[in-house]
Amino acid sequence: MTAGHRKPDGAIRGPALTFTGDPFRDGVEDTMVYESDAIVAFGGGVITHFGPADRVERELPADIEVKDYGRDALISAGFLDSHVHFPQTPMIAAAGEQLLHWLDKYTFPTERKYADKAFAASVAKVFLEECLRNGITTSCVYCTVFPQSVDALFEEAERLGLRLAAGKVLMNRNAPDDLLDTTQSGYDDSKALIDRWHGRGRLMYAITPRFAPTSTDDQLDAAGELWTEFPDCYLQTHVSESRSEIAWVRELFPERAGYLDVYDHSGLCRPRAIFGHGIHLTDDELHCMHRKGSSIAHCPTSNFFLGSGCFDVFRARDERRPVRVGLGTDLGAGTSFSVLVTLNEAYKAAQLNNHSLGAAHAYYLATRGTAQAMYIDDKVGSIAPGMEADLVVLDMKSTPIIDYRMGFVDDVHEALFVQMTLGDDRAVQATWVAGNLLYERAGR
Repeated sequence: MTAGHRKPDGAIRGPALTFTGDPFRDGVEDTMVYESDAIVAFGGGVITHFGPADRVERELPADIEVKDYGRDALISAGFLDSHVHFPQTPMIAAAGEQLLHWLDKYTFPTERKYADKAFAASVAKVFLEECLRNGITTSCVYCTVFPQSVDALFEEAERLGLRLAAGKVLMNRNAPDDLLDTTQSGYDDSKALIDRWHGRGRLMYAITPRFAPTSTDDQLDAAGELWTEFPDCYLQTHVSESRSEIAWVRELFPERAGYLDVYDHSGLCRPRAIFGHGIHLTDDELHCMHRKGSSIAHCPTSNFFLGSGCFDVFRARDERRPVRVGLGTDLGAGTSFSVLVTLNEAYKAAQLNNHSLGAAHAYYLATRGTAQAMYIDDKVGSIAPGMEADLVVLDMKSTPIIDYRMGFVDDVHEALFVQMTLGDDRAVQATWVAGNLLYERAGR
C-alpha cells in the first residue's frame, strides 16, 4: 500500500501488526494483518508506504534510510490511552483505599499542588516521558480544576508533537473548597482553554466534569451547552465505577432514572463522550450509549486496585447493541503506564466474566479500538498510508524469561499473548511520533 502524494523521508523495517477492522464484530481472520517482514515508510508526519519489505523496498527512493529492527521486533500503531489523570502521577501506588475515600485521602491533596504552574509543568514532563517510554502516542487526559495545569500539559505535548486530548476538571461541590470552581468560572475557564488549544496542531480539548457527584445540575447543563458551542471537542467523565458511588449519585439526583441519565439529561451522551469505567452499567444504560454513540474507557488495573469491580468488555461489545470501548491506564489509581500490563489485567477481567480475551482482540483495543472510541480511527491506531506516523516498536524478547518462553510459541497469537502477559515497559524499544523518533530504549 502506498500514498503517492507524499515523499517518504524515513522508514522502519521489521515484523508488523495492524488491524483493518473490528475483530469483535468481524472476526480476527478478516481484520488482523500480520507481516513477518514489513517496511513502514513515512513523510510529512504520515505513513506513505506499508507492506511486505521485498515489495515496499523497491518502491522507495534509493536515498531513504531504512532502520531495520530485526526479526525479534514487532512494529505496531502507537498505543492509545483513553482515560488517565496526569496530576496523579506523583501519587501512583498510594496505598489502596476504595474509590471515594481514596479521592479524599490522596487525590484532592495532590491536586492542590497544581495551582503552581511550574509544578504542573514538571509533572507534565515526567508524565509524557513515561507515556513515550511505554509506547503511548495518544492520550485522553484529566487535568485539575486549575486552568494552568491544562496549559502546562498542552505546552509540553505541543513541544513533542503529540496527539493529545485534555481538559480542566469541572467540580463545584463535594470537594475541598480550594479545589472548587463555580458553574460560571468553570464554563469561562473551559471556553478560554478551548479557544487557546483545541485544534492547535494535534491537540484536542475535552470538556471534563470530574464525575456527577462533584457537579451540580446546572454545572452539568453548562457543560452540555459548552459542548453544543464546540461540538468537535470531547466530553470525558466517570460513570458507574463503584457501587457506593452509584448509591451516592442516586441520593444526589433522586429525580434521574440512573447514573447515566444524570449525564444524558444534560446532553452529555453523544459521540466523542468517553465515560471512564462503566463497570456496573445496566442493560438500558448500555443501550443508551449504543444509540448515542458514546464510549467506555476500560481501566482494569484501576478497577482491581480500588476493588471497584470487573468490567465485562464482551457484554459492552454485544453485537446487538455494541458500545465503543477503549483502553485506559487510569493513573494514578491505575498501577502502571504500561499498556502491556494493562492488557494483562484486561485479560483477567474478561476471565472473571467467563470470557477469554484473545491477543488479537486485546491489541486491537490498545490501538484501533481506542482510536475508534475516541473517533480518531481515521488518523491514528492503524498502520496504513495516510495515517499519522505514530508507531511503537516492541522487543519480543525483552527479558530473559520472555526470551526463553518465545522459544516455545507456535504462532503469532501465542507470541502476542506472551508479550501482554509477561511484558512491561522494558518491551518498548522505540516510540515514533509523527515520523519522529521520540524514545529509544537504552541497550538491554
